[in-house]
Amino acid sequence: MGYNETRNIQRRTRARKEQVKTMKYGFGADVGGTTVKLGLFSHMGDLIEHWEIPTRTIKNGEHILPDIAEALDDCLERRGISKEDVIGIGIGVPGPVSDEGVVNRCVNLGWGVFNLHEALSSLTGLPVKAGNDANVAALGEYWKGGGAGCRSMVLATLGTGIGGGIIIDGKILSGAHGVGGEIGHIVLNKNETEQCGCGKYGCAEQYASATGVVRVTKRFLDRCDDPSSLRTVSPLTCRDVFLHAAQGDKIANEALEYVYDCLGEFLADVCCVCDPELIVIGGGVSKAGQVLLDGIQRYFPHYMFHACKDTKFALAQLGNDAGIYGSFRLVMDHLA
Repeated sequence: MGYNETRNIQRRTRARKEQVKTMKYGFGADVGGTTVKLGLFSHMGDLIEHWEIPTRTIKNGEHILPDIAEALDDCLERRGISKEDVIGIGIGVPGPVSDEGVVNRCVNLGWGVFNLHEALSSLTGLPVKAGNDANVAALGEYWKGGGAGCRSMVLATLGTGIGGGIIIDGKILSGAHGVGGEIGHIVLNKNETEQCGCGKYGCAEQYASATGVVRVTKRFLDRCDDPSSLRTVSPLTCRDVFLHAAQGDKIANEALEYVYDCLGEFLADVCCVCDPELIVIGGGVSKAGQVLLDGIQRYFPHYMFHACKDTKFALAQLGNDAGIYGSFRLVMDHLA
């Protein structure tokens, strides 16, 4: 090995050691009703490790934050990272959260009203920034997923219900009461007689969520005697509807066309409010893939305001990791 090559190796080794010395870290947490997803990130936004712990909702969720604090402490100890090198914790929770960190009831967790920033910071000794779970998932997709590279974006998550998050110029639109982005409760049908889980009638999620797809399909099956392969499927799922539609089932396709129509109208209404560059579709229904986007885009032009004609559509890319990415981005934006 020559002299110059040896010197170059020595310089690269010193540079790596200096990088390790200056490396900072942070955590992203995504609190769900069953599990808490956790991620350790470098200060540059690289995901180093991710794992899950159970969400213990007993006793009104009093164990959730201590469990998170213990899991993060264990991670730091295992990796030999000092808390002095941690810039903070970002956390997404299933409920309204103010900019000051005040949670206004998370029913699925058993939480009432309290300041999450203060509560988790007191347990960890680290700065905390909290947000609504759907909003931070949108931020994650905007940063590292389907929305990477755009300036403004809406995430519509089509799952059990419809969640949403709105990003304008890189910032979450959370609203005055922490409920910005609750797009699933835009009313599409004022004559609906079945009540939505939110207490209203005719919300978008009653027709275009995974459970909405099943509800719509059952209505199509009940109102006629036409043959359908779906009549033998029990329990009927959203996946079944898409599968049988692909196989040519007439009622399955009619039901999905109705759903696509609802989605086209619903997302056009959203665009009139915030005029996003891109709409990213996530959640379990998005697993249908391009056929879902094609269906939405058949109807969107019928309802859109003309100036929104260039709005693009894409599928979410981060899956279950969107929340931890978005939560850590909160840290980078507000605490670093």
